[in-house]
Amino acid sequence: MSQDILINWSPQETRVAVVEQGAVQEVHLERTLERGLVGNIYLGKVSRVLPGMQSAFIDIGLDRAAFLHVADLMPNIQAKHAPSRPPEAEAPAGNGSAPKVLTPNPVLPIERQIFEGQALMVQVLKDPIGTKGARLTAQISIAGRLLVFLPQDNHVGVSQKIPPAQREALRQRVTQLAATPDGSATGGFILRTNAEDAADQELIDDIAYLRKTWLRIKEASTRQPPATLLHEDLNLMQRVLRDLVGAQTQSIRIDSREQHGLLTGFAEEFMPDTVAKLQHYSGERPIFDLFHIDEDIARALSRRVDLKSGGYLVIDQTEALTTVDVNTGGFVGARNFDDTVFRTNLEAAQAIARQLRLRNLGGIVIVDFIDMTREDHRESVLTEFRKQLSRDRVKTMIGGFSQLGLVEMTRKRTRESLAHMLSEPCEACGGKGEVKTARSVCYDILREILREARAFNPREFRVVASAKVVELFLDEERAHLAGLSDFIGKPISLQSESSMTQEQYDIVLL
Repeated sequence: MSQDILINWSPQETRVAVVEQGAVQEVHLERTLERGLVGNIYLGKVSRVLPGMQSAFIDIGLDRAAFLHVADLMPNIQAKHAPSRPPEAEAPAGNGSAPKVLTPNPVLPIERQIFEGQALMVQVLKDPIGTKGARLTAQISIAGRLLVFLPQDNHVGVSQKIPPAQREALRQRVTQLAATPDGSATGGFILRTNAEDAADQELIDDIAYLRKTWLRIKEASTRQPPATLLHEDLNLMQRVLRDLVGAQTQSIRIDSREQHGLLTGFAEEFMPDTVAKLQHYSGERPIFDLFHIDEDIARALSRRVDLKSGGYLVIDQTEALTTVDVNTGGFVGARNFDDTVFRTNLEAAQAIARQLRLRNLGGIVIVDFIDMTREDHRESVLTEFRKQLSRDRVKTMIGGFSQLGLVEMTRKRTRESLAHMLSEPCEACGGKGEVKTARSVCYDILREILREARAFNPREFRVVASAKVVELFLDEERAHLAGLSDFIGKPISLQSESSMTQEQYDIVLL
């Protein structure tokens, strides 16, 4: 099925929409201030070695020095811009022979491997947090669409998530594809989960891209000074070219002339087949207005999804799983009830598959289709559902109808869901979707005052709560508040606090 890719760029955010037959299938977001450093490769400079902690601080050009532990060193790392035989790197060889220079080795103490002033190629493992600097490794890896390249290693590994019976065959396949006639190309690879069913040409293209990227990094390390960024992990637009563009892609339209030029340069170097598909969009209407994408994003944050027939879905996302409930709603167009249910479920199967992609819902998904009495109807709905899920670039697994009439499936988690990226839990309800009634909160307060009165002997109790709760105490619950005050023998005063939510309150002892 043909697709178009729309890219909306602004200094603060990049948004990408994948459109098929006029309908948005996927939405990807990247925000400038939230983009981390993980995956970036730097030519660092050792600023301090800490033998007691078996670690070192590395200057990579950030506000705070980054942290490198001895376990994250790699054998045979070459020192640049540093003395060739520093005292810290020498050790007696014995029997009167000349001293030898030690190369970094994880089994040796860190002070015997690296020294202050040494230049070292490192990669960010964890972003800086608070007062802590970034966590680094000298074991470089570069991720591609299907493979991870290990330039300092020579083995070929396979993701543990791939069934054991297939791993050896896949390992041999990648080993053969990565081999060069003269044996000059080095480096190892790890086959990612999504490469399980990849064609040979797809793997060859990924290998070529990764090796070309590494050559560019190595070349930069020979001419750049220490504390320099050598390689930045791909931004969203570049990942789109690497991961989303295929033979079915008709066009890639971007609404920034400057970013179009940069993306074209990237494509010419690494993915020349995609250059002809890149277009600069200069229309007067915002590019996302062409296919009503902002409206689709807004609907993707709602629990309810209306179907064209009049039926609707209710989608609830929790930490453990996602549930989808199918309802007929106002659909009465079929000749009888069985046909109505069947047609609604068929349309729902298509809509659910699209919503999973659009919302990027991962993990366990439970679908509650409307009960169908006919076995052929159930099989048809299940076949349609599997057909729609087969279009998903993310791996899915689906079972049949359970004894309770539910369909269980899983979809691999690849990134945060759209709701988690754009939304946050409500401060009032904490993500529950509901809050206690004002009356319930009043009774919670009365019970709390009674507990406090038994434990303490203040002069007065002051209740600080939301305006709605205070108003209820002054009106309908006035008698109960006065009765409690008489019972404990202490006055109870009220104070309204506009910043408090309905469930929040405080009891002050005066």
